[in-house]
Amino acid sequence: MVIDKEFRISEVDERIYGSFIEHLGRAVYDGIYSPEHPSADEYGFRNDVKELIKELNVPIIRYPGGNFVSSFNWEDSVGPVSERPRRLELAWKSIEENKVGLNEFTKWARNAGSDVMMAVNLGTRGIADACNILEYCNHPGNTKYSDLRISHGYKEPHNIKTWCLGNEMDGPWQLGHKTMEEYGRLAEETARAMKIIDPTIQLVSCGSSSLTMPTFPDWEAVTLQHTYDHVDYVSMHQYYGNGKGDSEDFLASSDDMDQFIRTVIATCDYVKAKKEGQKRY
Repeated sequence: MVIDKEFRISEVDERIYGSFIEHLGRAVYDGIYSPEHPSADEYGFRNDVKELIKELNVPIIRYPGGNFVSSFNWEDSVGPVSERPRRLELAWKSIEENKVGLNEFTKWARNAGSDVMMAVNLGTRGIADACNILEYCNHPGNTKYSDLRISHGYKEPHNIKTWCLGNEMDGPWQLGHKTMEEYGRLAEETARAMKIIDPTIQLVSCGSSSLTMPTFPDWEAVTLQHTYDHVDYVSMHQYYGNGKGDSEDFLASSDDMDQFIRTVIATCDYVKAKKEGQKRY
């Protein structure tokens, strides 16, 4: 192997070292938030967990999920905690008490040294909902939803700059599951509207839920023909583990991921050529 430190292919976006939190199992409740825990701060968040996250130097954390986002009513998660409704959480078949919501998570993430990547609900909701939550988070004031944020005790905008247009929308397990054309059109129009509200944000279009999906890579090809001019990234989902205890096979996962990346790049190039576009990754 020959290494030339002066030969640079590209800058590395630190967000590839990001993570996510979802209202799933113990990830939020008892995980990052546990008022009864000995290390809990005045807001109920565990300082021991927060310090570990700081040590990892996580640059960005996606919220609120995950499958959870596809039935997320963000309005239920803001305002006085005592007035927030308990609701049926359909993705993981649980009860969501909304003790931790949008504002609490945003404050916690910033205290942990991380930016927030917010996901919008394109499963059971759509364009208007995405616009409303963006206005709530990023607009300075003197509008309905920005003033609502201010009334909740957050005068300054959260200024969240990275937004996901739904989650795993090609998965039949997803609430509000869409076909390629359905998602492509919805994501395109949502992206267009969101960037009118805040042109500085960056948007992530949903790619296939994994490289083993029967829709891959057609999903990328079809949806990007709609979203190409309006989004900045396309997501790639793949989980790896060593469940079989075969370390050699597990260590070869990087080759699998490399092929996944190359296929998505090729698909992006195809859409770029078809649209005679100028945008490059």
